[in-house]
Amino acid sequence: MKRLMIFIITMFLLVGCSLPGLGVTRGEGIVISSGNTTERQINSEIIAQMVSHHIPEMEVDILSNLGSSILVLQSMTRKDADISSVMYTGTSLTGELNMQATTDVDEAFEKVVKGYYEQFDIVWFPSYGFANSYAFMVTEEFSQEHNVTKVSDLEEIADSLRAGIDTGWIDRDGDGYEAFKELYGFDFNEVLPMEIGLVYNAVQNNEMDVVLGYSTDGRIDAYNLVVLEDDLQLFPPYDASLVLSVDMYEKHPELVKVLLMLEGAISPDDMQALNRRSDEDKVEPRTVAKEFLEENNYFEGKEVTPLETRPLYKELLGDLSD
Repeated sequence: MKRLMIFIITMFLLVGCSLPGLGVTRGEGIVISSGNTTERQINSEIIAQMVSHHIPEMEVDILSNLGSSILVLQSMTRKDADISSVMYTGTSLTGELNMQATTDVDEAFEKVVKGYYEQFDIVWFPSYGFANSYAFMVTEEFSQEHNVTKVSDLEEIADSLRAGIDTGWIDRDGDGYEAFKELYGFDFNEVLPMEIGLVYNAVQNNEMDVVLGYSTDGRIDAYNLVVLEDDLQLFPPYDASLVLSVDMYEKHPELVKVLLMLEGAISPDDMQALNRRSDEDKVEPRTVAKEFLEENNYFEGKEVTPLETRPLYKELLGDLSD
């Protein structure tokens, strides 16, 4: 019943609710739907600058600061935007698509590709090359002192540990705290719900022994934190991809080619470094994106494989290329 209610609310938002930031006046170019996270803002700028570089005649705008994946998707279903800069397989699978979570990377990807196309007329692109998952982390000193490298290593000392946990994770179905306790078989001595942005300072300052954060956050490297291996695979895959409306896919093959240049172009280390450059060094996302693209020569000359020639996409997109 709870999952059904979430689905009903989601669809209500997608089809009719007017929210701040949407209902923009459209021009002839493309609009990229961003979010309120550093990662989404940087990738929005990467896409915008790639398009401006390779297709200078195409006007590009960014719709910024949308607070959730559902709002980002709504901006596309309302045709206020054509592209979402970053969507994550695990989030969209259990969120917008209301499907069961899976720890199989290929299965999750196939489901979101088909689900987004069939339900929303949106093409889910291949991964950028990184995933941004929930991850437990500790300080380097703690890891060495207690010989901890994976989550299950915490079991022997869990009854003495203080854990700082993202407030949104505590009651999550499927991969939340209850699922964690059932899968790993232990509980922490003290659990403190925190805003996700506060957990990194909390563990660095020894206010917490272990925290749950995001695997591509730039503060992991800045604070010398150790990400613990999710050895029992609690968390589903959160591979990151851009998505494009079917309408734009059909109308602008030159745009599709440029977007495909970003397939596999951003490694986990790259994304973590880009996030750090913005969050810690206080460099604007636009500048961070520009630096990254200049270092990579805007991926000039990169060969791409058309989506409609790939087995998974061929059955969905074959008719569009006829």
